[in-house]
Amino acid sequence: MGGWSLYAILQIAAVLVRDEGSLSNQRIIFLLYEACFCLAVSHIYRNFINRWKWLSLTMPRLIPRVLLSVFVMGAIMYVLRVPVSISLGLFNKNVVLDPIVFLGQSLFYAIIFFLWSVLHFIYNYFERYNKSLKLEASIKEIELSNLKSQLNPHFIFNALNSIRALVDENPSKSKQAINQLSNILRNSLVTEKRGLTKFEDELKVVKDYLGLESIRFEERLKTEMYIDSRSADFMVPPLMIQTLVENGIKHGVSKLKDGGIIQIKTQVENDRLKIHIRNSGHFQLNGSKNALGGLGLENTRQRLKLIYGDEASFRILTESDTFVLTEIIIPHLYKI
Repeated sequence: MGGWSLYAILQIAAVLVRDEGSLSNQRIIFLLYEACFCLAVSHIYRNFINRWKWLSLTMPRLIPRVLLSVFVMGAIMYVLRVPVSISLGLFNKNVVLDPIVFLGQSLFYAIIFFLWSVLHFIYNYFERYNKSLKLEASIKEIELSNLKSQLNPHFIFNALNSIRALVDENPSKSKQAINQLSNILRNSLVTEKRGLTKFEDELKVVKDYLGLESIRFEERLKTEMYIDSRSADFMVPPLMIQTLVENGIKHGVSKLKDGGIIQIKTQVENDRLKIHIRNSGHFQLNGSKNALGGLGLENTRQRLKLIYGDEASFRILTESDTFVLTEIIIPHLYKI
C-alpha cells in the first residue's frame, strides 16, 4: 500500500511538472484510482505467485513466466482505466482506441509491474534465506546440546570410578579428588549454555582432570604443558581438550606397564590456534576401530564440524614408535 501510494504521488507530481502546475480534481481522482487498481492487480498476482509456487522455480523457468505476466497485467491495467476515465469525463475515443497508445501505455504498466516483481522476489528470497539460516543455527544448537549432554555423563562416570578406587586406599587423596571433580562440574555448569568457552577456563578443567588421574596412576602418569600466552584469546568447545587428554590416557598411557607422558602444547600462528596433545602409546591402540568410533573422538569431530565447518581441522597420527599426536587447529574468526 505504501509503495503504490508513493507511485500515485509521483504520478501526480509528474503531471504537475508536465502541465506546469495545472491539474484538475478529475485527474487527481483518476490517478488515485489507477494506484488502487495497481494495488489490486499486484495483490492478485502475488496470490497466483504463491499458489503456483514460483518462488521455488529456477531463474530460466521463472523469468519467462514473469515477463508474460507483467505484459498481461499491463494490458489489464489499460482496460481498467477506461470505465474510470468515462465516469470522470476524461475519455477520448480516438486516444483510447489508438493501438499505439494501447501498446505504449500497456508497456509502461508492464515495466512498473516488472519492477514490483523484482522487488517482491528479492524480498522473499532474502526472507527465505534468513529463515534457512535461523533454522540451520537452531539445528546446530540442538545437535551441540545433544553432544554435550552425551559427553558430560561419560566424563562424570569415568571420574567417579577414579574416586571410588581411592576412597578406601587413601581417604585424604579422595577428598582432594572430589574437590577437583567439583571444580570441573562447576565449570561445566557455567559453560552449559554456551557453545564455546575461554581456552584458559578449559585448561583449568584439564589440569583438574589430570590431577584426578595423577592420583589414580601416581608416578605412572607424567604431564607436561607448553602453553602459548596468546592462546588465552581463543574460544574452544567446552570439555574438548579434556576429552582428548582422557582419550590419550585411556588408550595410551593406561595400556603401558610403566605408564607414560601426556603433553599439551599450544601455538598461535597466523591467527590460528594449534593444539597438540601427545601421549605415550601406539597408534594401533589409539587408532583402533573401537577407539576412533568411540564417543569422545566422534563427539569432538562433530562439534568442530558444527561450530567451525571446514575452517577447523582435527587429526590423530603416529608421531614416533612411542608417541601418538592429536592435533586441533581452530581458526581466527572465533577469537574473542
